[in-house]
Amino acid sequence: MDPGFALVGLLVGFLVGLTGVGGGSLMAPLLILIFGFNPAVAIGTDLWFAAITKCFGGAMHRRFGSPDWQIIRRLAIGSVPAAILTLAWLGFYRGGRLEAEALLWLLGFVLLLTAALIPLKDRLLSPAVRLREKFGPGLYRKQFAATVIGGAGVGCLVALTSVGAGALVAAMLMMLYPLRLDTKSVVGTDIVHAIPLALVAAIGHSWLGNVDWVLLGQLLIGSVPGIIAGSLAAGRTNESFVRAALAIMLALTGLKLILG
Repeated sequence: MDPGFALVGLLVGFLVGLTGVGGGSLMAPLLILIFGFNPAVAIGTDLWFAAITKCFGGAMHRRFGSPDWQIIRRLAIGSVPAAILTLAWLGFYRGGRLEAEALLWLLGFVLLLTAALIPLKDRLLSPAVRLREKFGPGLYRKQFAATVIGGAGVGCLVALTSVGAGALVAAMLMMLYPLRLDTKSVVGTDIVHAIPLALVAAIGHSWLGNVDWVLLGQLLIGSVPGIIAGSLAAGRTNESFVRAALAIMLALTGLKLILG
């Protein structure tokens, strides 16, 4: 038993519950950079960590009535099949995994993209409202198509890197549904959608042999109380400060993965 793993699980779980972001964005890089795990194993283990941890966070947000189930279904229509197809491609055409260097580059790029989107969350509101006014009644069909297509892109990224179901989905929801979703609803919808997506990707990586079950158990010891505490604190914390600190951390981690 290494208490360091439980502590990392506690920290990441708290951030996921608080912001909807931080699961794959932080856990896989921490396992690679600090603890020296193989990238494929870190990603596969992280996906199980995210799926189980977010079940508790999703239950808390459901209790508060924040998830939008219609939008969750739209996202899942695109993300879950895309994740399955990506894992099938990995299994049948890539021998079960990508090269470690390619994974590090891809993971670093997605982290930088995530870090860039987090501070822009509030600034996306005004242009999104103008877009809604421009399209008028025809916006519904475009919202549906954009949500499904965006979900498919996120599904591919999550299956490959375990990153994407947090900040990328949150930014997309802010752009597509600026009047329908407030901050709390974005977080709740984001977390609940990530559960089936992470679960499908986690099962796929188990099939590929990319999961360390002992490590997973130690991470979950800290993550479950962490995400419950973070979910309870959502809406009561200075969200701008949390997002800024998280964006800086992700940007530095992404650069380290790409340059290191």
